[in-house]
Amino acid sequence: MRYRLNPFKMKVSAEGCSLLFTTSFLILISGLTVHSLSHSYDYSATTECLAEPHREHYGGGIIVNPGFDHNLEGWTVFGNGAIEERRSNEGNAFIVARNRTQPLDSFSQKIQLKKGMLYTFSAWLQLSEGSDTVSVVFKINGRELIRGGHVIAKHGCWTLMKGGLVANFTSPAEILFESKNPTVEIWADSVSLQPFTKEQWRSHQEESIERVRKSKVRFQVTHINETALEGATITTKQTKLDFPFGCGINNNILTNSEYQKWFLSRFKYTTFTNQMKWYSTEIVKGQENYTTPDAMMSLAKNNGISVRGHNIFWDDPKQQPQWVKSLSPEELRKAAAKRINSVASRYSGELIAWDVVNENLHFNFFEGNLGENASAAYYSTAHHLDPNTRMFLNEFNTIEYSGDVAASPTNYIKKIQQILQFPGSAGIPLAIGLQCHFASGQPNLAYMRAGLDLLGATGFPIWLTETSIDPQPHQEDYFDWILREGYAHPAVQGIIMFMGPVQAGFKKAPLADENFKNTPIGDVVDMLIREWGTGPHEAKADSRGIVDISLHHGDYDVIVTHPQKQISKTLNLSVRKGSPQQTIQVKMHA
Repeated sequence: MRYRLNPFKMKVSAEGCSLLFTTSFLILISGLTVHSLSHSYDYSATTECLAEPHREHYGGGIIVNPGFDHNLEGWTVFGNGAIEERRSNEGNAFIVARNRTQPLDSFSQKIQLKKGMLYTFSAWLQLSEGSDTVSVVFKINGRELIRGGHVIAKHGCWTLMKGGLVANFTSPAEILFESKNPTVEIWADSVSLQPFTKEQWRSHQEESIERVRKSKVRFQVTHINETALEGATITTKQTKLDFPFGCGINNNILTNSEYQKWFLSRFKYTTFTNQMKWYSTEIVKGQENYTTPDAMMSLAKNNGISVRGHNIFWDDPKQQPQWVKSLSPEELRKAAAKRINSVASRYSGELIAWDVVNENLHFNFFEGNLGENASAAYYSTAHHLDPNTRMFLNEFNTIEYSGDVAASPTNYIKKIQQILQFPGSAGIPLAIGLQCHFASGQPNLAYMRAGLDLLGATGFPIWLTETSIDPQPHQEDYFDWILREGYAHPAVQGIIMFMGPVQAGFKKAPLADENFKNTPIGDVVDMLIREWGTGPHEAKADSRGIVDISLHHGDYDVIVTHPQKQISKTLNLSVRKGSPQQTIQVKMHA
């Protein structure tokens, strides 16, 4: 049996404990029973560490002996050392890898991967002492190692790993577990590997969108005498999408009227790709020039466009103004203080977000020169200069690439904790920025989903901030999957793409060609803009005069007509998340 006893709750706070990582998992296999996708989103994702693990997801899926109820059946030792079954004081059985001498010394099970299927993986992990990152690794064709997810396991409680992998081929594989510290034992329980078809995955995206992005509205159309008006037509056209879906822009928009027309006809949210960055506003030391970003802000304001501030600092040493790179630590401290006060004060109250220290997990220019709390101090300063704007940690590979441990959701949350622990940081409205630059190959949607699950459990808002995809065959199909995955996840509160027309310099994966004609990937974006609510959409009243419609959250213009009776009425409607089903009484005059 499995018990849940006295869970140790790990919460993100200024006094927070160790934070644990869950991912999700995507693999492709042959000849297997495919189960419902109803639980593939983990809406209850948590950073809890439990005294006893839960039962395995999907009954273990294709894993043999997933809960170790049959001793070690199906499991073998990999590398050096030994494996054994142990039992907790409550009688729960689990597997142990002991006497390890190498990171990959562990327990393993052989599986068969098959092209065209998606698989989710999960397991509960614990260590014999201390804490360390444990990764799940897939050994493909006897030689290639693919990391599918990571968790910070510790002694004394069980933590859930979820992970993901996409296999573009049919192949045998072996599941392994890795800890860089070979002196500790790895313990595991409730291991699961479950296949899904792409059709099932898409179906669940659609179900989630229906649940978290839409609400039902009932229109009751009658004559003034309250008799039903059968055949009345309800036409809805969205005037404002509640979910921010936007696109980055650059300085070309100031001088290219066709670029303006292309952008303004589609989007109400944006980020300036480079124009607010330090290397753009102070090319020469002491000579600040905000002419370009000021003009772009004016254009945005005049057209009702909300702007994300990108960025105050960039932690990559290569992305500093040239003159900054040779400064002494004390000179850098003074220059950086001038920069943050200048840019944050200038645009205070005008932005919906600030990327305060960009790519703060991969790089440490400011920490290396000014001390380990440099970035945390900048978050505190930015908040005090612009107190009502969300402060984002903006990072790449956190949900795009399972092999990048440095930017994993676990380490992302650790960085948030470090920021919150800094004196004066209490109350900062932090938010999670995930760049989502996807490289070639099928996007690992299960890893993406699981990372969003864990990060969403912190309670901080999540935005996909620079979404893009590299040129490749099936590019438009893959981008469609990525955007739907973000839109479908309940923790995501906005999506900005870093793509655009060729004339604006977006040549890597343009949305429009030299003549502003849509590319195939541009067609995908326009299709989703229409699908997510712009309309117009029509529906006819039944014999009771009733029309039931499920609408994306936002504001609508509604026109009610009856062609035969030549009557019409115009309404304004607001549909919001969490509101109960609305019933709109429409009484028509003959």
